[in-house]
Amino acid sequence: MEADWPWLALVGLGTFHGVNPAMGWLFAVALGLHRGSDWALLAALPPIALGHALSIGLASVAVSVLGVVIDPRGVRIGAGMLLLSWALYHWFYGHRHRVRIGMTAGFFGLTAWSFLMATAHGAGLMVIPALIPLCQAEHGASGGLLWVSVAATALHTGTMLLVTALIALTVYRCFGLALLRRSWINFDLLWTVMLLATGALLILL
Repeated sequence: MEADWPWLALVGLGTFHGVNPAMGWLFAVALGLHRGSDWALLAALPPIALGHALSIGLASVAVSVLGVVIDPRGVRIGAGMLLLSWALYHWFYGHRHRVRIGMTAGFFGLTAWSFLMATAHGAGLMVIPALIPLCQAEHGASGGLLWVSVAATALHTGTMLLVTALIALTVYRCFGLALLRRSWINFDLLWTVMLLATGALLILL
């Protein structure tokens, strides 16, 4: 179990990102309702997943390279400070800088939107605590770090895509936007708290 926890953490973060409406399912539902077709909803999922994967992939590759060049403790402290800084920025200014794309967005527009949204929310930074021990375990292995980056990105994004699809289809077919008018979770606040907690843990542990 000790060796498996980073992979389980990637699955957990993928689940959280899939649940978060800002990461894509709400946009997919809106597209489906706007165009009156569940196929429009389903067609929105691949570019949303691709954009998310690009953001996560960039972070994982960067961590893999930095983990080889410098002391992992330095990587953790730097990542923790970056997480804390982003959390504070998101807390004070995030509501002023929303990324908006209209209902006519195509494949590339959705991919770009998903990439920017995942990057703006610090999604890639959140996988760092799980990536560091995986990179340490593969240190010195031929192609090991690249394999870790690809596998981590694929596992995380696959989980996120599955959860996003399930929630989007459920909301679209069973509830529509009426559910969202009656109840809502402040995911921006939850996300900021998670960024703060993860950043503090990276620095302190």
